[in-house]
Amino acid sequence: QVQLVESGGGLVQAGGSLRLSCAASGRAFNNYAMGWFRQAPGKEREFVAAIGWGDISTYYADSVKGRFTISRDNAKNTVYLQMNSMKPEDTAVYYCASEKSPFTLSVPVDPGFWGRGTQVTVSS
Repeated sequence: QVQLVESGGGLVQAGGSLRLSCAASGRAFNNYAMGWFRQAPGKEREFVAAIGWGDISTYYADSVKGRFTISRDNAKNTVYLQMNSMKPEDTAVYYCASEKSPFTLSVPVDPGFWGRGTQVTVSS
């Protein structure tokens, strides 16, 4: 059974940084693209970033481009989201997702599995 567990959320001031982690288990992590999504109160879940299975291709939503960086460590079965220059509008629950099919990268990721999310709050 695939499990995705996010960590690293919290409260940060505007302009600050956080790094989210998502630990995966249950299938060959290095064969699957991964993504991050977020959902703010009263809004739909939106795509944030994606990374291919080979750690070469990355994609970002325009709202985070230049501020957020997605990366992965296949030896640790973990994907990261480094968030810099954070803004109050980045406040949301952040979810990790695994691409449904191996050796495939949809943009946004077509999630086969979701994590339970981690809260990120940016104060002004």
